[in-house]
Amino acid sequence: MSQAAPSPYDAASASPAPVRVLLVDDQPLVRSGLRVLIADSPDLRVVGEAGSGAEAVRLTAELGPDVVVMDIRMPGMDGIEATRRVTAGPGAPRVLVLTTFDEDEHVYGALRAGASGFAVKDMAVEDILAAIRVVAGGDALIAPGVTRRLIADFVRAAPASGPERERAAQPVAGITDREREVLTLVGRGRSNTEIAEELYISVATAKAHVARLFSKLGARDRVQLVILAYEAGLVSATG
Repeated sequence: MSQAAPSPYDAASASPAPVRVLLVDDQPLVRSGLRVLIADSPDLRVVGEAGSGAEAVRLTAELGPDVVVMDIRMPGMDGIEATRRVTAGPGAPRVLVLTTFDEDEHVYGALRAGASGFAVKDMAVEDILAAIRVVAGGDALIAPGVTRRLIADFVRAAPASGPERERAAQPVAGITDREREVLTLVGRGRSNTEIAEELYISVATAKAHVARLFSKLGARDRVQLVILAYEAGLVSATG
């Protein structure tokens, strides 16, 4: 007897596949703790662990994770270079940087390298798991309280004027005045709902403006829009 074809209703009601996570940290205890926490979340699954950047690059190619939870300070290849390599190719995973901000001055470099989110190790467990889900869903996330310090570090290192600043402003020259307003608010860390409230527009309209900014500026996610806003001088470390 032939087996009946699966009903589309059964497929629609099936639970989505769990998010495949690769843990990268040179401290086995940290990886072990994260693995235990993720094991209690049915929508997340650890598919591998790496103790160095080089191992992270190799395992990413072998295992094809959806999200790589990446430490920055590791022996040999650090998390910044590893992030750059694992996000370089087509179908690349999302990278969530998980580190201790107060001890790390290279977070901006990791975001420039292609990371989609940044979280700190002393965040609540639920917040770290939520960050993995947010990044896996295609959005970007920077831990609350970190954005302004991150921007302040960048502004100190970035040219205040001159050819470099002019070149940085060029990508935003082709956007509309309204899109410039939206980009400025994204640079200040506003959500779509907050943007809608400040500009007296609907949330759907705010989302549409952000989507057009992604397309026009070639940005992968909101983190890159934030970077572009600061590089173009639309927002400063003081607001």
